[in-house]
Amino acid sequence: MKIGIIGGTGREGKGLAVRWSKAGHDVVIGSRDASRAAEVAEELNAEFGVSLRGADNAGCCEGAEVVLLAIPFSGHEATLTALRDALQGKILIDITVPLQPPKVRSVNLPEGDSAALRAQAILGEGVRVVGALHHISSDHLMNLEHQFDCDVLVCGNDPEARATVVSLVKDLGIRAFEAGVLKNAIALESLTPVLLFINQKYKADGAGIRLVGLGES
Repeated sequence: MKIGIIGGTGREGKGLAVRWSKAGHDVVIGSRDASRAAEVAEELNAEFGVSLRGADNAGCCEGAEVVLLAIPFSGHEATLTALRDALQGKILIDITVPLQPPKVRSVNLPEGDSAALRAQAILGEGVRVVGALHHISSDHLMNLEHQFDCDVLVCGNDPEARATVVSLVKDLGIRAFEAGVLKNAIALESLTPVLLFINQKYKADGAGIRLVGLGES
């Protein structure tokens, strides 16, 4: 698939871009600075033997079937508002968790709300927003030797979009499961601060979640 990554020069964006490119997808990483994106793409191509391209955030949306948003929550609303037209007709994967530093180990979601729901409200029904990949370590993504033993839950209002994202997550080497409508992103985003607390308390290396009772199929 053709995938654009808004904020693709950060650690999450870079790890996802490399892994998807390795899986055969056509990936463009975006940044507010197109030259910075191009520079990072060249560095990743040289290091990992992939074929990434760089563009500004609007440019990475052009021609993409799926766009992933990988930016801090502080820039969430402004970025999506600016890219509203560029995202129409696409699937948007929103991995944002509205953490509120320095208290990143306690839930700070607005009551009854989530980043993914806010994204859908900003972009309108012309964009199929899917919430996913909230609980995956950026360090693990960047380490191509790492074997994931955790799962990803995927929520969204459009069943076809959910299924597409589940398939893309599996291409990262991670088990993925559909987890219902977009409103369920409230639960998924809320779990991230819990895992951050567990990481600190038990000196864990990227604690995640694992579903049981489903069988290997």
